Amino acid sequence: MAMLSKRKPFWATMSFFALVTAMAASICLGAADISLSTVKDSLFAFNTADTNHQIIREVRIPRAIAGALIGAYLAMAGTIMQGMTRNPLGDPSIMGITSGAAFGIAIAFVWLQEATSLQLMMVSFIGAAFGASLVFGVGALSIGGLTPVKLALAGATISSLLISLSTAISIHFNVAKQIDFWFAGSVNGVQWMEVVLLLLIGGPVFILGLLISKSLTVLSLGEEVSKGLGQRTKFVKIVCVFIILVLSGISVSVAGVLAFIGLIVPHITRSLIGIDYRWLILFSGLFGAILVVLADIAARMIQPPFETPLGAITTLIGGPFFLYLARREGGKIL
Repeated sequence: MAMLSKRKPFWATMSFFALVTAMAASICLGAADISLSTVKDSLFAFNTADTNHQIIREVRIPRAIAGALIGAYLAMAGTIMQGMTRNPLGDPSIMGITSGAAFGIAIAFVWLQEATSLQLMMVSFIGAAFGASLVFGVGALSIGGLTPVKLALAGATISSLLISLSTAISIHFNVAKQIDFWFAGSVNGVQWMEVVLLLLIGGPVFILGLLISKSLTVLSLGEEVSKGLGQRTKFVKIVCVFIILVLSGISVSVAGVLAFIGLIVPHITRSLIGIDYRWLILFSGLFGAILVVLADIAARMIQPPFETPLGAITTLIGGPFFLYLARREGGKIL
């Protein structure tokens, strides 16, 4: 534990500089590379006639900020889910939450064709709650009760069902092009209004997650232990579910389905920082932001000038990681 406590300042410094560097690279790199000096001029000596200045301010900067925020939100959601359920396979994309949010978006494209960004976030939140309810309901009805692996299997099944329904809706109502963007996942085209909404809605909820981190540490020890220590476990779980749904819902409404961020990051962070959620949640947010920004850079650089879907990059990273965890943990928690 002493070694872990000594690592925290080191990892805090390293992760901060890594995030700043990754965001700077995200602003500079793309279909047309832009120098750091041009970025500096666009910030402090903006020229409306300079196309590069406009691209930096209106396209690259909001994209980098949105990627960092969404990565932090999804990583926090996954960390809280794993702590609350004591499920090492917990992740919003696996538990039907992100696919439920995407299902809500699909419905919105049909019946709310002129929906604003705020309305899409609200619909996405409702869809996330619907998907989570289905997964936990199906898992609870299984023989032998609700185990982590059974919950993951129920999540995979419900996610496939909701994605299939969303696809059917998009084809029937001829909105497939819009829906494909959400299933592929991307922060391309993010506007400042969406960044502001991510900050105004997600920021307070992220802070709430930090405030509840001490209670989550106790809850992660087991419900009986937490009750014995006088914790109001039902209240803590309700707050945790609220945080997971809001952060997942608003992330999907802006960037679409980005799988496995909430699965990968908490495990990496736990190995570096320890199991104290007061630090685990904070560092997960930092590492999640770095991962999504770097994945977005990779999505742009793999086959320029075309972009690879960001969701494909995160799945390529997270898919093998999930199989490894399922194999490692399956015998312990089935």
